[in-house]
Amino acid sequence: MWLWIAISSALLFGLTGLWMKVSQMKQGSVHTLLLGLYMTGTLGFALHAIAQGVLFAALLDWRYWMAGAIVGAGSAWGNALFMKALDYGPASLTSPLTNINIVLVVIMGTWIYGESLSWMETTGIALLLLAVALISIRRKESLSAPHKRWYIYVAVAIILFALRNGGLKVTEELHMASASVLFIAYLLSIIWFFPPAWREWSIWRQQPSSSSLAKLRTGLVWGLLSGIFSYGGLQLYAIALETGPSNLAAPIFATNSLVVAVGAIVLYRERLSPLQLAALLCMMTGLVIIRL
Repeated sequence: MWLWIAISSALLFGLTGLWMKVSQMKQGSVHTLLLGLYMTGTLGFALHAIAQGVLFAALLDWRYWMAGAIVGAGSAWGNALFMKALDYGPASLTSPLTNINIVLVVIMGTWIYGESLSWMETTGIALLLLAVALISIRRKESLSAPHKRWYIYVAVAIILFALRNGGLKVTEELHMASASVLFIAYLLSIIWFFPPAWREWSIWRQQPSSSSLAKLRTGLVWGLLSGIFSYGGLQLYAIALETGPSNLAAPIFATNSLVVAVGAIVLYRERLSPLQLAALLCMMTGLVIIRL
């Protein structure tokens, strides 16, 4: 059962990235997009935690606030530094390197929590990671990153994403309710992204224009939609960590980037490149091997 939950988490979280790409293609505001994402995501986790009867007790527990701050920093700051890294280096190199954080989660699950790995499962993990790397490669893009800042941004982003993905494993081992942890994480992220979004709205109010308003609305609408899928994807990922081994659930979750690529092909009629086809084959083969 955990395998299908992990696959579903990758699918839903991948749709989050796809709706963010749609907003980008429609020239929506990035700041209102992220604010909208964390708003509906926070609401989703709040309702989930209330339904479980664990939210109010968690709000009085300092451990949840600490865990939420760490996971939230991994999510919000990790995404922010990833976007900064793209300003100084190619996506073809930046994306697969930041996904190294999944290797750290696998190592943590195997060495710290004693989760076993067969050679078949190790082969499956390798194929999944290869799929994630291949899907990011662009033919016409140089694979060199000459600016020193790029290395710093990528290195810190790897650590931050590991805090998000691995932090949920740690809280699960501590028997903390994942919905409450993620609620606090997303709530704190709203506080982080609210000021830049508010500044954009303030600028529009001082100098109103239909094009600026359209960008703000587009970003907000697609952000609100993205947040629903972000909640679903991360909550299912947390459940997969509770019911299955993290050293397998984490690499499966990382394949959410393939959902974005396939979705873009369907929506914008982009052609499937040989590398993208190879990535899909690696993913499917890896999942089959893990299931055996």
